[in-house]
Amino acid sequence: DSIPIAEGIRKTGMTCELLSYDKDRHDEFFQCLKSFDAIIVRCNPGQITAAGGDQGKFDEAMMELSKTKPVWPTPDAMSKMGVKEALCMIKHMDFGLHDTFAYFTPEEVAAGFKKTIAFQPRVVKQNRGSAGEGIWIVKLKSGDYCKKFGDREASDDEMLVLTEACDNHTEEHTVAEFIEFCVNGRTPTSGKWASVGTGRYLAGGRAAGGQLVDQRFLPRISEGEARFLMVGREVYRVEHYVYIGGVGGETRTTMYKPDAPEFVAMKEKLEADVPKIMSALGLPMSSLPLLWAADFIPVDGHKTPYVVGEFNCSCLGISEFLAARGKDLSAVAPEDATAGQAICDLIGARVFAAIQA
Repeated sequence: DSIPIAEGIRKTGMTCELLSYDKDRHDEFFQCLKSFDAIIVRCNPGQITAAGGDQGKFDEAMMELSKTKPVWPTPDAMSKMGVKEALCMIKHMDFGLHDTFAYFTPEEVAAGFKKTIAFQPRVVKQNRGSAGEGIWIVKLKSGDYCKKFGDREASDDEMLVLTEACDNHTEEHTVAEFIEFCVNGRTPTSGKWASVGTGRYLAGGRAAGGQLVDQRFLPRISEGEARFLMVGREVYRVEHYVYIGGVGGETRTTMYKPDAPEFVAMKEKLEADVPKIMSALGLPMSSLPLLWAADFIPVDGHKTPYVVGEFNCSCLGISEFLAARGKDLSAVAPEDATAGQAICDLIGARVFAAIQA
């Protein structure tokens, strides 16, 4: 979808060039970027390193460039909006859950998780990975939850029922075994695991993205998630996903216009709260991505009918062009191409307005 985005920009009368990063010509690449008025980055965090380059070097140069011209999204925005810890940063907002915690050390995992799981079912998420690997729905097998948070801690030998979101498989382990797997992976004391993952979610420390987020389990996730697709501060549409066979599996998707009765109140609140969200994440409004999404899960007994499950701003795809993946745009149905180009044209208009401001 980078080509349709470029076409949307060109429709405003601006020029737009597609440039591929070459790690062996790093300095030349960034010298070239200085001649442009704005930069759109279509690269996920870690892809530079995966291709043999230095992601840190790339990010540092891009952040330096962002001091003199718009860059969408900045590496800073991707690192703060795209991590699971973002849920902790917004937990005191209406869209957040106050009992959301981030763990960076083994001691924090043991102390925090034993309290949270004693109170209610949890979702424990690693910061890395995708498609649900390392995202666990955790319940006490006994169902012996305390009435108030902090009334008790789960013991090491209490049995857990664990369901991994990537494939919905279930296995049982003690509290101690689960903590050991999260911290040290497959060891003699973590028991035998059926998961395709290897655990060790804290590996590398905070700087390398090693962390766990512990959040309340929301049973209405079975009804699906609502992705609010954003172009700047504006909700473009709502994509409602119902997962079939786990987060990493097939989805049943329904598209809604932003003013659809089911979501219009949420749309208005989200658009109004964008500055508060950016502030909570420690980001200036100038770092607001051009194309991003907020994924919401329905909840009962809360200030809002939905809470944020995650943000996504790292090379977010435009679904109408997915058929072209690994092929070319001729694989896209004409009606999808028209609908997808409409989003890209709006992106182009937002780029033009930002440069003219």
